[in-house]
Amino acid sequence: MPELPEVETVRAGLGESLTGAKVTQITVHDVRSLKRHLAGSKDFIQTLEGRTLQAAVRRGKFLWLPLNLKRGEEQLALVGHLGMSGQMLLRSPDFEPEKLTRVTLKVRTADKEKLELRFVDQRIFGSLAIDVMVPTDDGLPGGYSAGVTGSWVNMIPSTVKHIARDPLDPAFDLNSVLAKFKKKDSGIKRVLLDQGVLSGIGNIYADESLWLAKMHYDQPASTLTGPKATELLEHVTKVLAEAVKAGGTSFDEQYKNINGESGYFSISLNAYGLTGLPCKRCGRPIKRDSWMNRGSHFCPNCQRRPRSRA
Repeated sequence: MPELPEVETVRAGLGESLTGAKVTQITVHDVRSLKRHLAGSKDFIQTLEGRTLQAAVRRGKFLWLPLNLKRGEEQLALVGHLGMSGQMLLRSPDFEPEKLTRVTLKVRTADKEKLELRFVDQRIFGSLAIDVMVPTDDGLPGGYSAGVTGSWVNMIPSTVKHIARDPLDPAFDLNSVLAKFKKKDSGIKRVLLDQGVLSGIGNIYADESLWLAKMHYDQPASTLTGPKATELLEHVTKVLAEAVKAGGTSFDEQYKNINGESGYFSISLNAYGLTGLPCKRCGRPIKRDSWMNRGSHFCPNCQRRPRSRA
């Protein structure tokens, strides 16, 4: 599943090309990709056509494009979630069709260029929807928008409000997250993936951060000392930032940036997907445990399992 670095790579591309763009036409090829737009495809089209996209904003794995505000109307945003295999591709109108395109938005950019935003999704776990924006609880920006601001900046789509801030968010509150750790007896990896504690982290970057911290995935979060928990979150922040610079991580054809290109952080991985290969720190084989219907990759020598959960 695309995690924060992959979604941020997409956000950056959309923001650069679509800020100030006007939606001129919409084609819904598969209504299943609008499953979170409860009013249906007709309402989706009527609401979005003719609108101007104000920016591209991200919190964790969610991204949204605020729409120009009409008089007497609540602030709205086009919300996108990539799910397992969603892609947002920007193409010229004459670019060859993608077989798995579910929704096409034709736009005219601020520079009068005609483009198509194609929502491609193999497994149809991703979605597009138009949502009402609400004020953030702390009065701070709802997400990262690379400095683009507007009347919507201290707002967030209602369906994203429950998602905690991510470690790359300027408003990320380290002390608040450390306090949440102390209340969680679950294994630390489960807590890292809890989007109500902090957002943006999935299986890949959790495994990588835990390897760097020399910490077993099943270590109860509540048992971490303040310095050790802080160290782990520093590793998380560094791993996410480096992955953003590399354009994310691609193992197959499911994740692509807006140009259809793969990310290259996979060449820097230390644990994830390296089962049986020598640990880069001690030389022992990396192990994969079955965990929550997926896998956890770790070094059994450097990342010792805690003796007791008491």
